[in-house]
Amino acid sequence: MLSHIPPKFQTQIQNAISWLAPFTKRAYLVGGSVRDLFLGQDLHDLDIEVYDIEPLAFDTLMQKMGAVGVGKSFFVYKLGNIDFSLPRVERKIGQGHTGFDVRVCQDEKIASSRRDFTMNAMMVNLFSGKLLDFWDGKQSIARKYIALIDEKSFRDDSLRVLRAVQFSARLGFKIEDKTLEVMQHISVEDLSKPRILWEFEKLFYASFLHFGLFYMYKLCLFEKCFTCKEKVPFFGIALELARYKKNFEEALLPYYFFYIVANKNHVNPLVWFAKVDAPNHYLNMFKNQPFFEGEISDEILLHVSLDLPIKSWVGNYKEGIKARAKALGIYEDIFTGGVNVQDVIKDGFEKKAIGLELRRRRMEKINGN
Repeated sequence: MLSHIPPKFQTQIQNAISWLAPFTKRAYLVGGSVRDLFLGQDLHDLDIEVYDIEPLAFDTLMQKMGAVGVGKSFFVYKLGNIDFSLPRVERKIGQGHTGFDVRVCQDEKIASSRRDFTMNAMMVNLFSGKLLDFWDGKQSIARKYIALIDEKSFRDDSLRVLRAVQFSARLGFKIEDKTLEVMQHISVEDLSKPRILWEFEKLFYASFLHFGLFYMYKLCLFEKCFTCKEKVPFFGIALELARYKKNFEEALLPYYFFYIVANKNHVNPLVWFAKVDAPNHYLNMFKNQPFFEGEISDEILLHVSLDLPIKSWVGNYKEGIKARAKALGIYEDIFTGGVNVQDVIKDGFEKKAIGLELRRRRMEKINGN
């Protein structure tokens, strides 16, 4: 396994082994990095769990290495692309996904049981290369399914519900039946609103978004997270996303899902964003976004472009819209119809009346009057 780690990490791994060797021979590559090695996916960072060293000695060693503490209460340090941590167990003592009492644990099986899913609980010894797989994570990956390890600890952290859906969308994995059943009875009300939106954002960039949408539907997650009364029409949304994803603009990727859901439900998405304390960029984006169902004619495109170029309209993803907008000269720029502000001012209009008259004249151009 260790020989498959990309060359860019090899020097960091060897340096880590040299630093840790005087203290332990039980240091493991853990978590998502082991999973991604099995999947042959790119590694962006590594997680190393260090056994046989007390917290104070660990702190001292990390500081000598030049590592920076990123979660002192959780015994986590960062050096380059590697997170070093002590093995730990967690006990639920408060609300939310951060309400845990954390303690050091020197037993690999017990420490690995705190992980969310079997595929994320595998461990590779840095010194021997031996794989420890107490929970059949390798089998989960081979069968392409997501399975919890311990039902009680899983229920203690509601964030894992969203993480399961996100992993499904990223990897194209199914959620195992028992795990899905447990998830259906977990409330997500204790999660912070910004965290919910952040998890949704990561989901929308996933390669297998239709998997994630299916489990969102099964778990009523959109309704739960955004406190919607109406049930989101999963099949219509999934079909729309699958059909037109190839046309999505990179700059608008976070917004297409919300646009399509709002359009299908005839709802103003600003209502949802207010409920989750969404960042201003969501509010600004949807402040003037027009919604239409059915075919989008050239006349509709021209009306949309009175306020914003079609490149900035989140409804621009359907087939042929971009080509027609470019032909009409409204893909990069708003429609002016040759009418400018100076013409309106010369005719005696002032203040707010200028904008109203400018818009009226341009609409006349669209309507052919």
